[in-house]
Amino acid sequence: MAKKIQITETVLRDAHQSLLATRMPLEDMIPILEKMDEIGFYSLECWGGATFDSCIRFLNEDPWERLRVLRKHCPKTKLQMLFRGQNMLGYRHYADDVLEYFVQRSVANGIDIIRIFDALNDIKNLQTAINAAKAAKKENPNVEAQVAISYTTGPVFTTQYYVDYAKQIEDAGADSICIKDMAALLTPFYTAELVAAIKQAVKIPVQLHTHYTSGLASMCLLKAIESGVDRIDTAMSPLANGTSHAPTESMVAALQGTEYDTGLDLIKLSEIRDYFMTLREKYIKSGLLDPKMLVADAKALIYQVPGGMLSNLLKQLKDAGQEDKLTEVLEEVPRVREDAGYPPLVTPTSQIVGTQAVFNVLFGKYKNCSGQFKDLVAGKYGTTPVPIDPEFRKKIIGDEKPVTCRPADLLEPELEKLRAEIPEWIEQEEDVLTYAQFPQVAPKFFKARRDAKIGINPSADLKNKVFYILSVGIVKIQIYKRKYIGIFFGLNNIIFSKSGSVVKCGCNIIFCYMPIFIFNIYIISVKSICKTPAVLQTELFSLLFFKFFDNTSDMPHCSTASLRFTVYVNAGLLSRTSV
Repeated sequence: MAKKIQITETVLRDAHQSLLATRMPLEDMIPILEKMDEIGFYSLECWGGATFDSCIRFLNEDPWERLRVLRKHCPKTKLQMLFRGQNMLGYRHYADDVLEYFVQRSVANGIDIIRIFDALNDIKNLQTAINAAKAAKKENPNVEAQVAISYTTGPVFTTQYYVDYAKQIEDAGADSICIKDMAALLTPFYTAELVAAIKQAVKIPVQLHTHYTSGLASMCLLKAIESGVDRIDTAMSPLANGTSHAPTESMVAALQGTEYDTGLDLIKLSEIRDYFMTLREKYIKSGLLDPKMLVADAKALIYQVPGGMLSNLLKQLKDAGQEDKLTEVLEEVPRVREDAGYPPLVTPTSQIVGTQAVFNVLFGKYKNCSGQFKDLVAGKYGTTPVPIDPEFRKKIIGDEKPVTCRPADLLEPELEKLRAEIPEWIEQEEDVLTYAQFPQVAPKFFKARRDAKIGINPSADLKNKVFYILSVGIVKIQIYKRKYIGIFFGLNNIIFSKSGSVVKCGCNIIFCYMPIFIFNIYIISVKSICKTPAVLQTELFSLLFFKFFDNTSDMPHCSTASLRFTVYVNAGLLSRTSV
């Protein structure tokens, strides 16, 4: 039956994730957001996936602030994110309390549609996320829990397999279904068969997400539309094609004047296109976008490996000096996948299977197994589409008992524990979620964020030759007519001239410990430097901040066992000292 086709625009997330490793900064998005908000897209896919990792690891951006800015500039259009079920946006399973809090904060900061998927198509790993999204409707009635089917091929992946899974998704409470063809394996006529079968089996809307890697995306979308699909994913043409998606303007033009007309204005879209063309040119010129990524490659249908996985395999081989073994590795991938129970090749299983294929080629068949591969075989990621042979499992994990329940059921609540690990870094309640998913990267980002706010230059201490000396003494303090005696620890900074002579010496912080309560005085010095080659002239200004604590357990930077405190000195240079 004819219908108006709705479009999800991916240029703000998956398009640049596919073409330039998720490196589009927020500053490149802001100038065009308000015009995009006027187009009439069903949704803007703009968050989740690899954006979190890229923001804090490479772009020095707060992903939560990015979401808030997107929401501010796009009040009319639904904002959409990609969510890896119990893996959230990280690479392990998280306890339910962390997942539920993440969904709640995502919605509170502006997300309307949460596209949830599991790498193994294991419905057990999706139920908590679906329930959390449904619960968030109390805060935002427009919240949509969309569950994605990870599409792949193999002996078990028949049309009936996908129909049965679609029914499970609907029964679990999803508001809509997305067929997620991350590796561009769909062909046009099978797309028609699959969409028709799923549409007949479920009542909720069905969306198609496919990539242009193999060159078939536009044809697949058209056949899906003819077979009853409700929505499609596309990308603005400058960042479409190749490993990205079908061009938005082309699909709008193809449907214009037909019973499937999207209702979108091509003239307005052309203005959006012109803006992203300038970004495309900038990214190519800077080397961020390799033009090769914009070209279709039908080999994707031969090796059935997603583009991101292919580049990762090549990098691993280059690092090992074994680039010539790429073909052997690609031939090994389907064998490893078969042994591991035919997991769909999507994050994180694509990395797990690919790395094991590399190990098998370089070191011998399963002579060296990654910890993640062992976890996959042990059931710690969930139930695989095909049962793993018991003998193979024993070969990989020995006598370890495999996990047969929902893996997250084995996890204790961890939200409060995570909060307790980073009290000094939390500036907003969402920071604990950033840390939960990227515990190695997040503290570095938090430090850089804090440094920027108070004007710290990470390289200035070496350049300006700032040294620190610890002093200890006894102090008497009278507060509110009561006298206290305690021990103080003073951190002195000495500024040297370029010739090595002492120019300035001063105490910048005093820390007092008293048995009754803790009294912290932070004295922050601000330095202005005269640009003369011989001497660093210093002007000291003091700001006092008083913090009172009833007992040592309330102290953010110290305890009775190990006194730790943060010190801000000259021009905001940071030093952390333990006593």
